[in-house]
Amino acid sequence: MPQPTDRAGNRPAIASPSSAQPRPLRLAIAGMGPRGLGALEALIAALAARLPQERHAVTLDIFEPGPWPGAGPNFDPCQSPLMLLNIPIRAVRIAPPGPAPARVSSFESWLSSPPDNERFPARAELGAYLAARFRTLAATLPRQVALSRHETAILGLERSGSGWYLESEAGRFGPYDEVLLAPGQPRSAPDPQLARWQDHARRTAATLLPAYPADRLLKAAEDWAGASVAIRGLGLSTLDAVRLLTLGLGGRFEDGRYRPSGREPARLLPFSLNGLPPWPKPASAGIDARFAPLPPESRAFEAALDRALGAAPEAALEAISAALEPAARRVLAATGGATGGVAAWLAAERASAASQETRNATGLLRDGLAMARGSLPPSAGYAIGQIWRHWQNALRRGVNPGATSPGTVAALIGFDEGLKRYSYGPPAETAEELLILIEAGIVDLRTVDDPDILLTPEGWQLLEEDDSARVPVMVDAVLPSPALERLEEPVLAGLRDAGRVAAMGEGLGVRTRPDAQVIDASGQVQAGLCLLGRAALGSVIAVDSIHDCFGASAHRWAEGVLERAAPGAARTAGPA
Repeated sequence: MPQPTDRAGNRPAIASPSSAQPRPLRLAIAGMGPRGLGALEALIAALAARLPQERHAVTLDIFEPGPWPGAGPNFDPCQSPLMLLNIPIRAVRIAPPGPAPARVSSFESWLSSPPDNERFPARAELGAYLAARFRTLAATLPRQVALSRHETAILGLERSGSGWYLESEAGRFGPYDEVLLAPGQPRSAPDPQLARWQDHARRTAATLLPAYPADRLLKAAEDWAGASVAIRGLGLSTLDAVRLLTLGLGGRFEDGRYRPSGREPARLLPFSLNGLPPWPKPASAGIDARFAPLPPESRAFEAALDRALGAAPEAALEAISAALEPAARRVLAATGGATGGVAAWLAAERASAASQETRNATGLLRDGLAMARGSLPPSAGYAIGQIWRHWQNALRRGVNPGATSPGTVAALIGFDEGLKRYSYGPPAETAEELLILIEAGIVDLRTVDDPDILLTPEGWQLLEEDDSARVPVMVDAVLPSPALERLEEPVLAGLRDAGRVAAMGEGLGVRTRPDAQVIDASGQVQAGLCLLGRAALGSVIAVDSIHDCFGASAHRWAEGVLERAAPGAARTAGPA
């Protein structure tokens, strides 16, 4: 049997199956962050459910350039503990699927000390847990599975008559019957504004850095003491950057005040297109429970979603709004909020996300924090956003397996992305810290609402004729869209340029089937070439969640792999 080889001709050790068995199924997973781990767990669970009936042995190669398979770079266990999840410990529910002889317990139980379930854990903590899950899984694989790990990134992929081949700096690997691409945040071309600023920084003494990786930003910030720093964006990544540039440089919060270390920048100037901060999540399980939809409301939403998937974009959003409205009215009535403006709020949101928010950022932060803590009745938007968060799994269940038109799925994605300012909000404590920094003058919101930014010999000027808004440093905290036309990730860009993958629609990611097989530019299924995650946005929805990594999409992929491996199933590329 051909086995993966590097350029030196070396082959990884793979157990040979019995001669009485069919040829082993040859699989590769490129990317072993949480998404790859979820797929691997789903595959092993699917195999376990079929054994001993399943006689095929499996040789499985995983490719992850970092040292922490299971965690990946975004959840690196060694990164700063200041990088927090946006969900509390009690909400991290990603139990391993199916029976197993040994396994890591739940995240809550795995933490070394009795956890405060209301605490928002560090991403590094979850990364250590996911890495432990991978190690446990790798040590308890069924005897039919031979696993090899390669600490290298995949740069290219091609198909020949014998299967799929992967190219990396470490060599050429293959052939494989099945390849799963499971990237985290694929690299994208900069938007025109960022590209112009990158060129400006290269030609001047100005500094322009991305918010991640956090350790790189923190190291660079050692030289920014007393400087003014602009931050492009006002989402969760901006809050991470603010924590790094204050707490990460020795500052601390005491008795409701910020105590500077003297090592941090003098001023942080965040800005975004709409100048609106994310709203904090409910501060406790008890407060969160006030926004939980009732079972009949959830059933009504699922029925409305089913109708929406076959409707035109505007009608689809109207159907979704019709299901949201009664649930929001009930929640508002129970919590002392005003019930009269729900329909108008939803109509404005459909027309233009966040167009209803007319207060300044500081006022919104204060109100949001009070709503999160239950000391102020929720607004219509806050109630709707929290209900929507509770329906994320139902949204994925409805959209991901279906064949929705590109226009309708784009409308649903736009609605979901707009509501993320509520549903993906930060911890209440982080919002409070931001307010303290605003009051202390460390975070300056004068330029928060889409300023007209001028280029200067030293950097940027965020307000014309205001020298206090001149900055020599810019931090980019905007998460780029996964639009296929803008992707620069080598393996995906290569497949796009070769016509082997196509976009779900303009501005959307790769078109895939429900089992994650990709569809090429001519509408043909590239059998055995699969993609999971953010790069497939449009074919799937609500992908920016740790829970989605271990959800139904991973299980559909695993079942599809084994169905295609069944006797008589074709293993060649061809039409859908």
